[in-house]
Amino acid sequence: MAKKQKRSISTSSPKVETSLKSAVAAPSRTSSSSEFNPDYGYVIKDLKRIGVLAGSFFVLLIALSIFLR
Repeated sequence: MAKKQKRSISTSSPKVETSLKSAVAAPSRTSSSSEFNPDYGYVIKDLKRIGVLAGSFFVLLIALSIFLR
Protein backbone atom coordinates (compact mmCIF):
# COMPACT_ATOMS: atom_id res chain seq x y z
CA MET A 1 0.00 0.00 0.00
CA ALA A 2 1.41 3.36 -1.01
CA LYS A 3 2.06 6.02 1.59
CA LYS A 4 -0.16 9.07 1.52
CA GLN A 5 1.71 12.30 0.97
CA LYS A 6 0.46 15.55 2.39
CA ARG A 7 0.48 18.46 -0.01
CA SER A 8 1.70 21.79 1.16
CA ILE A 9 -0.65 24.68 0.56
CA SER A 10 1.01 27.83 -0.63
CA THR A 11 -0.52 31.13 0.30
CA SER A 12 -1.02 33.69 -2.42
CA SER A 13 -0.02 37.30 -2.15
CA PRO A 14 -2.68 39.92 -1.28
CA LYS A 15 -2.33 41.51 -4.74
CA VAL A 16 -3.51 38.30 -6.42
CA GLU A 17 -6.47 37.96 -4.05
CA THR A 18 -7.70 41.49 -4.70
CA SER A 19 -7.31 41.10 -8.45
CA LEU A 20 -9.26 37.83 -8.35
CA LYS A 21 -12.05 39.43 -6.33
CA SER A 22 -12.37 42.29 -8.78
CA ALA A 23 -12.19 39.98 -11.81
CA VAL A 24 -15.00 37.71 -10.57
CA ALA A 25 -18.19 39.72 -10.49
CA ALA A 26 -21.31 38.56 -8.67
CA PRO A 27 -23.84 37.04 -11.07
CA SER A 28 -26.83 39.25 -11.66
CA ARG A 29 -30.39 37.91 -11.66
CA THR A 30 -32.13 37.87 -14.98
CA SER A 31 -35.82 38.31 -15.52
CA SER A 32 -38.11 35.53 -14.33
CA SER A 33 -39.32 34.83 -17.88
CA SER A 34 -35.95 33.39 -18.89
CA GLU A 35 -35.49 31.09 -15.87
CA PHE A 36 -34.87 27.41 -16.47
CA ASN A 37 -38.23 25.65 -16.16
CA PRO A 38 -38.05 22.10 -17.57
CA ASP A 39 -41.09 19.89 -18.17
CA TYR A 40 -40.87 16.55 -16.34
CA GLY A 41 -44.27 15.17 -17.37
CA TYR A 42 -42.71 12.18 -19.09
CA VAL A 43 -40.81 11.30 -15.92
CA ILE A 44 -44.02 11.21 -13.87
CA LYS A 45 -45.65 8.93 -16.48
CA ASP A 46 -42.64 6.59 -16.39
CA LEU A 47 -42.66 6.47 -12.58
CA LYS A 48 -46.37 5.63 -12.54
CA ARG A 49 -45.81 2.85 -15.08
CA ILE A 50 -42.93 1.44 -13.03
CA GLY A 51 -45.10 1.53 -9.90
CA VAL A 52 -47.94 -0.32 -11.63
CA LEU A 53 -45.55 -2.94 -12.98
CA ALA A 54 -43.89 -3.43 -9.59
CA GLY A 55 -47.26 -3.75 -7.86
CA SER A 56 -48.51 -6.26 -10.40
CA PHE A 57 -45.33 -8.34 -10.05
CA PHE A 58 -45.76 -8.43 -6.26
CA VAL A 59 -49.37 -9.55 -6.66
CA LEU A 60 -48.26 -12.19 -9.17
CA LEU A 61 -45.55 -13.46 -6.80
CA ILE A 62 -47.98 -13.67 -3.89
CA ALA A 63 -50.54 -15.53 -6.05
CA LEU A 64 -47.88 -17.96 -7.26
CA SER A 65 -46.66 -18.62 -3.72
CA ILE A 66 -50.22 -19.44 -2.64
CA PHE A 67 -50.93 -21.77 -5.58
CA LEU A 68 -47.56 -23.56 -5.48
CA ARG A 69 -47.77 -24.58 -1.82
